[in-house]
Amino acid sequence: MSRTSRDPIGADVTKRPVLASYDDYLDAQKAVDTLSDKGFPVQNVAIVGVDVRIVEAVLGRMSWGKAATSGLFSGAWFGGLIGLFIALFGTANGEVLPLFGLGVLYGAAAGIVFGMVSYAFTGGKRDFVSRQQLQAQRYDVLCEQAVLGEARKVLGLGVTWPPPLPADQPADQPAASDEQA
Repeated sequence: MSRTSRDPIGADVTKRPVLASYDDYLDAQKAVDTLSDKGFPVQNVAIVGVDVRIVEAVLGRMSWGKAATSGLFSGAWFGGLIGLFIALFGTANGEVLPLFGLGVLYGAAAGIVFGMVSYAFTGGKRDFVSRQQLQAQRYDVLCEQAVLGEARKVLGLGVTWPPPLPADQPADQPAASDEQA
């Protein structure tokens, strides 16, 4: 399957000019939602996290008991789901509760075993529980050059186009972005 230059997945959306920058992802998402609500073609927009880092919060120490308990709950949930599907779609008499209960029971037992075996294979390394999260310093909303002015109007950012030249660049010298075009 070939990708065209208009395909947002194949195109490098990070080359688009910055429409606005936000400290919080929800604010960037709200700006794109505003554009969408006003009928703007949002396929021309991208949200890019800048200066991304991974933050891992350590929640506690892993132990045999926690490994077994974690396996019990995940196994019971999965076993209950399988038991429910078998009861609903695999039996003609419609007895849901016994098959659901057996699914929870067998799933919990298998989950305990799986949790403890998994913990045993760690060999004492990384014997703590944590949660990872991606965070960015800021979130830039990028927009295709052709519709940037319209997007600025919709968001009420004012239309200052073309952008002012940097202070160290004389007015008669073309901007670096003009040379690349």
